[in-house]
Amino acid sequence: MYDVIIKNARIPQGDDTVVTNILVKDEKIAGFTDCVEGANAKEIIDAEGKLTIPGCIDSHTHFMYQGFPHRENFLTGTAAAAAGGVTTVIDMPCCSVPSVRTVEQLELKKDLCDPQALVDYAFWGGVTGEDVREGQLHHVQEQADYGVVAFKVYMTPSVPTYPRVTDPEMYEAFKAVAKTGLPIGIHAENFAMCDFYVKKFQEEGRMDGPAWAEARMELAEKVAIELGISFAEASGARLHIVHMSTGIGAKLVGEAKKRGLNVTSESCPHYLTLNYQEAMSKHGACAKIAPPLRTKRDNEEQWEGIQNGSIDFIATDHAPYELESEKTKEGLNIWTAFPGIPGVETMVPVIVSEGYNKGRISLSKLVDILSTNASKHYGLYPKKGAMHIGSDADFTIIDLDKKWTINPKEQASMCGYTPLEGMELTGKVAKTVVRGHLVYEDIDESALASMTDQELNDLVHEYPKGVADKYKKIFDVYPNLYSAEYERSYRKVHPEVIDKHVRGIRGMKVKPGFGQFVKRQQIMKLDRTIKY
Repeated sequence: MYDVIIKNARIPQGDDTVVTNILVKDEKIAGFTDCVEGANAKEIIDAEGKLTIPGCIDSHTHFMYQGFPHRENFLTGTAAAAAGGVTTVIDMPCCSVPSVRTVEQLELKKDLCDPQALVDYAFWGGVTGEDVREGQLHHVQEQADYGVVAFKVYMTPSVPTYPRVTDPEMYEAFKAVAKTGLPIGIHAENFAMCDFYVKKFQEEGRMDGPAWAEARMELAEKVAIELGISFAEASGARLHIVHMSTGIGAKLVGEAKKRGLNVTSESCPHYLTLNYQEAMSKHGACAKIAPPLRTKRDNEEQWEGIQNGSIDFIATDHAPYELESEKTKEGLNIWTAFPGIPGVETMVPVIVSEGYNKGRISLSKLVDILSTNASKHYGLYPKKGAMHIGSDADFTIIDLDKKWTINPKEQASMCGYTPLEGMELTGKVAKTVVRGHLVYEDIDESALASMTDQELNDLVHEYPKGVADKYKKIFDVYPNLYSAEYERSYRKVHPEVIDKHVRGIRGMKVKPGFGQFVKRQQIMKLDRTIKY
């Protein structure tokens, strides 16, 4: 007796596929069989011959429930992940109150996220310039021992609780993280250049959308990546360039790999499909991100980077802001609106449609960049990102032929906007399976629709019972863990908007709290393979 059989699954074998039936026991893959006669199971999930790949991973999300619940709580964020075929997210340490830089702060974040999660999740660790200045670098090894997958460093300012690093502070952080064997991810923009040219453009009176991208120019990313590579070479650290936006960045990473350095990179769907002239002219602040959108040439050079191996995998930098108070509020402009966009819900279909279905990448590359490589890089493999016997039974089931149009008003993400709005795609997630359980199906019915006012109040408007007492020292320093942005937000005054949105999320088959926290399983490095 098996717990689940995934029937008629078309699974990858290299660049080919084969139809099989996947056997699931105790939430793990127990085997594969051509014939299910004589195999009994408590539940049958029919993949209907659709492409079934190892559960996809978004290794760069900012679900800001802790401190910024008006932007995206962990329930709506993981619902968006499930709707987008993402079975595991890896959340960043920076956009929370307080930011996550100690084991106690990691445990607080886990206790807050656990009741809301709909898919599995892991955590990045944190290290800042403040940690260097105050002699707190011992927290790096402690976080590594706890099970974080990597460490994040900002070369430009993030939120007040996560100070950026100066150049020597970054080098000290590199040395500390190198001792753990884990990657250190940098937001690669030169602060001085960005700061100077943003102020210059403001003084010149530039108020158009594209001005944001032109001020934070390609050169700012290029020199930041070059500095990071130099620091990696000097320290022995595993450098990872997060949300890399430029074609020259891909070339620099490729050259570093050829020299034998442990340098990796990720791109995002928006850097592969959008250009700043068109998107920022059309969407303005709703296309404002950092690093900014680039050119059509960068789009194509990044696709080349994926093909040749200088870009290792895809993530999203999912960081949505509240539309009413932080993007389109009267008085805001392209310089003062907050920089961030959603992405976890559209990552898989965009890469399937614009990459695989258009012949830019092979099937094996699709699996690598959406699942396997991130899993290996962050030490979750083979628990995640694999179709091995004993791996978690995580699957993303894709209808390769379904045509549809991205509409932010229909998405699970709470923000209600995306610069991908109106993009016509071929290929859509049909079902998402996490540990053998059907978490999402492309239907209107949802397990969230019947949640009561009390359930929603306890889940998204109040912290879990006992948390404030358990972490009294943190709550004393950060009352209610509220940010200044939340205090002046639209949803603080209108919590019913959150309730209505949650009840309107479609296709969810499990209740909040199903998702589980996953610690790093091991330390792995990706092969430095460059194909020109």
